This record gives sequence, structure tokens and C-alpha cells, in this order.
Amino acid sequence: MCDTFVAIGSATANGGLVFGKNSDRPADEGQAPVHVSHRRHAPDARLRCTYIDIPQAPETFSVVLSQPTWMWGAEMAVNEHGVVIGNEAVWTTAPLGPSALLGMDLVRLGAERGATACQAMEVMTELLEANGQGGACGEGDPGFQYHNSFLVADATEAWVLETADRQWAAEQVCDGTRNISNQLSIRRDATLVSGGLGTATDFAATFSDDPDARSMREARGSELLAADIGRITPDSMMAILRDHTGGICMHGGFRSTASMVCHVAPDAAPEIWMTWGPNPCETDFAEIPAPATSEHETVGTD
Repeated sequence: MCDTFVAIGSATANGGLVFGKNSDRPADEGQAPVHVSHRRHAPDARLRCTYIDIPQAPETFSVVLSQPTWMWGAEMAVNEHGVVIGNEAVWTTAPLGPSALLGMDLVRLGAERGATACQAMEVMTELLEANGQGGACGEGDPGFQYHNSFLVADATEAWVLETADRQWAAEQVCDGTRNISNQLSIRRDATLVSGGLGTATDFAATFSDDPDARSMREARGSELLAADIGRITPDSMMAILRDHTGGICMHGGFRSTASMVCHVAPDAAPEIWMTWGPNPCETDFAEIPAPATSEHETVGTD
């Protein structure tokens, strides 16, 4: 399920970006922090994602991931340039395709290849259009499939990126707050859209089964962000992730199996906190070392 939050600029106590996400996954699934170093890759190298091979980039950035143990991709990612990405499951009227890129693969690909939030978003949309999205999103559960929405952010701006199959819409956020849950939320305010769509397209109305619905979690998250506007800190974002009134901290067969908060100030290394167990109401956030910018490893193929 998941809830993802961003506060940027004047919404925060210290400027820059405060990002938070609860990753709601099957209760028995493992998820752990993973560090991947900055790498240069041989020409014509191929990359195996969760289900498909794609061309590898010439260079990939150092990243810290919160990664379900069975997949290549990640639920949350932070790179050495302070780009932070999280995804949400969304169910749309567009057909589900064959195994391709998972939304979690796109999270990691955007973080490994984008030096800014805008660049990461462009990487993700290009790969989505070229390869599509699809495949089982739970280990051993072929019926658990969905499309994805994303929050992609750095210290200066954020992008809400929502998808339906290979179609997408992106909304730029330069100041304030934004949160996403498990529904399409971009209406006629898209900044960029995929080919064939106009920016006047109501993306949610076009691709949602119920475009006027708003989940309790999304509404509660928006309320909590608004209540602390101008004073949002990593600690207050952690408090939002622990909230039970609207079910943001989820318990049960699906639960918040991992949580992450990140603060990115301009021209500073990202500060990252993750839980080492499920449910942030029961597990302390531990500070995670930022992705190192000095590690460069040359590899032949992946």
C-alpha cells in the first residue's frame, strides 16, 4: 500500500527537503537497507532487473536502498546527489502487461542514474515508455500486480509522477508539501505528460476507476503536513509515519514493513533514517550513512 510525503522550501524548519515513506508490504516479507557503490560500466553492458534485462548506463551513482529481499528494485532510494525516490501502488483502468519493469525497479533506476530530481524523473519515464511495467509485485504471488506512482525529490524541487501502463503525468512541486497514497491524484495540473496526452488532460479521471475517491490515509497525511507547515523536521516526519488515525502506520496482513525519513539541505550530504523492523510505532529510526561520493568501482557486466 504505502504513504509517501515531501515537504520542501518554506514548509520545512531548516530549508531544503524532508521526505518520508512507509513501505506497506506483505507482513512476512523481509526488507533491509542496502548500499550500492558508484560504478562505471563497460560499453554494451546489460543489467538484469527483477524480471527483464535492459541496457546498463555507462555510470551509476552510489545509492542507499530500502529493498525487499527478493527483488532487484527498491521501495525507497537515496543517491549521492541527494535525490530521494519512493513509489506507491495504484490500480488503473489501463491493462496490466506482461513481466517488465516493476515500479520498484524504476525507483532504483531513477536513483542510480539521475543527478537531480528532474533527471531521475526523465530517466524513469524514458525507461517506462521503452520497456513498460508489469509482473508480480509480491514474492510467489502472481496475482499481486499494479501500476505505480512516485515522489521524486531533491533539495530544490519535487515531482509527483503517476503512471498507467506506459502513459504518465508529472506534477512539479517547488515549495510546500505533497503526499501520495494508493490513488492517482494528478488532475489538470500536470507539468509534463507522456506523448498523446495534453497537459489539460485530467489524468486521474482518465485512468482511475473512481477518480473522486480519496483514501483516509491520503487525507490524514495531508492534514498532518498542513498542521506543521513551516516547521517540518525529520522528527515531525517520523511522527507522521507513526500515525494510526488514518492508518498511515499499517498493521495486519499488510503492514509497514520498512520506513524511511530523509533530510536533504542544499549543497549538503543527505541525512537518512530507516527502521530496522516493521511498524515505525514499534521500531526506532536509526541513522544510515549517506551514499558515498568517493567510491568508484569499474565492473564488466551486472
